[in-house]
Amino acid sequence: MATADLLLHPVRMRILQALFETDPLTTAQLRERLPDIAPATMYRHVAVLAESGVLEVADERRVRGTVERSYRVRKEAATVDQDARATMTREDHQRSYSTFAASLMGDFDRYLAHADADPHVDGVVYQQAAVWLTDEEHAAMVAEIQHAVMSRTGGARDGARRRRVVSLVVVPDEPKGSS
Repeated sequence: MATADLLLHPVRMRILQALFETDPLTTAQLRERLPDIAPATMYRHVAVLAESGVLEVADERRVRGTVERSYRVRKEAATVDQDARATMTREDHQRSYSTFAASLMGDFDRYLAHADADPHVDGVVYQQAAVWLTDEEHAAMVAEIQHAVMSRTGGARDGARRRRVVSLVVVPDEPKGSS
């Protein structure tokens, strides 16, 4: 498991999001998907992720005298586990959530930048609901949602399927003990 500082850096998070549930990509292909990231910055952060074991080399080939590598995410290394989250400070959580929220906005902006983007036709969903749950009911609901999403990862890539990014945010209205 990687540390929160490693994974929740804004550039590294975007690189990981671009690589989740897709074919391996070269750094050049990542740059095409994330054109606002400077080349040197992209190469530096891909190297950090690869050296830490979060990315692995899926393929290497010679291109004009250099080695071009394709990378994929090692899912088991690309998570901040429960123990690591438990040691994060409130400031760490604020910074991490801000990075996460900014990456969601960036994903949506990139989607809308496509001339043929049509949120209604493409099935875009963003909504919020308030639910009253005990801690046990909350844990069960989160587990059900996570299972529903994770059981659908790794599907075959074919003409009928499109890559869709699913994000889950669960925030209490007030801390425990308030009322």
